[in-house]
Amino acid sequence: MRTLTPHELEQGMIVAEAVKTPSGQILATPGSEVTRQLINRMKLYRVDFAVVEGEAFAEASSSSEATPVKKPESAPVPKTYIQETKTVKQKVASSDAFRSFQLQYYMILEDLKVVFNEIINENKPLQQDALVEKVATLFRTRNTIIELFDMLNNMRALDDSVYAHSLNVALISRMLGRWLKLDSHNLDVLTCAGLFHDIGKVLIPEEVLNKSGKLTDEEFELVKSHPKKGYDILKPQNIDPHIKKAALMHHERCDGSGYPSGLDEDLIDEYAMIVGIADVYDAMTAARSYRAPLCAFQVISNFEKDGYQKYHAKYITTFLKQIAATYQSNRVVLSDGRGGKIVMINPNDLSRPVIQFDDNECLDLSTHRDLYITAVI
Repeated sequence: MRTLTPHELEQGMIVAEAVKTPSGQILATPGSEVTRQLINRMKLYRVDFAVVEGEAFAEASSSSEATPVKKPESAPVPKTYIQETKTVKQKVASSDAFRSFQLQYYMILEDLKVVFNEIINENKPLQQDALVEKVATLFRTRNTIIELFDMLNNMRALDDSVYAHSLNVALISRMLGRWLKLDSHNLDVLTCAGLFHDIGKVLIPEEVLNKSGKLTDEEFELVKSHPKKGYDILKPQNIDPHIKKAALMHHERCDGSGYPSGLDEDLIDEYAMIVGIADVYDAMTAARSYRAPLCAFQVISNFEKDGYQKYHAKYITTFLKQIAATYQSNRVVLSDGRGGKIVMINPNDLSRPVIQFDDNECLDLSTHRDLYITAVI
């Protein structure tokens, strides 16, 4: 068997051991064939090596009679779109702007932990204004929406804490609120609703919240109790009712399929609907033990598969159209490993835009259902 890096792999080789991402997702099983797609996916998910069948090449004999073998010169390895993706992420992570964002982000997380503790364990009144202003300031420091997403993606951890997820949801909710043209007061209320929507999870044991395997029925019911726990924590507080209802109702769905009460659209608080969309988006774009993070267009596709019936039509349509439009003209990687640029968004099929390759050939993903976007550059 041989252990080879993605650059050393060749199409047609046979995988000897399962190829896994750092988070444990299986990219190839033993006995499968190495393809261009597998090599590109290994680069995308930063898999350092694969074990393939076959013997390692023997070292040349040290005997003076041995005829030296001249190795053929290797052709320069062209820069792939996968490499380009990593370069962009690295550029963001090494920028002064990101270091500033990172510092402010972590300071807000520490403040959020203190506030959560004061409310839950010390029964102190919620002082929300200063905290919300810090989140609003962090939001305003980003020049564009795509820059904000780049920053959040570089803050990702495999096991995002309740606090990091809550801050992300607050930022995404504020973004959607702006797209919906809410005024400054209501934007602040919505931001606060995002910050405190999951406060009930602090009362759920960490070993249940962070369990990598499948939850038991009892554990799942315990997790599903967090909206009610959160509402009970916030109920005595002198805060806007939208904030309390967002904690209670952010898992309710307009078709009645949500929890804890199975409410339909007419009974769900509007801010809870917005926070619910941001909550799902952040969860799907984060890494999990059983899968890599999904890119924006994969998330849009998942929302589209639900037929939008789970979410308020105005809110989900606005959100998905704006997310898709944000990535207009960006480079993307397709499921077959090819890269190109988005040149047109299909308004009736948002997850499947028209892609233009470097040779100027265009491909409409809405008519090629076997292909999809796996990464946005």
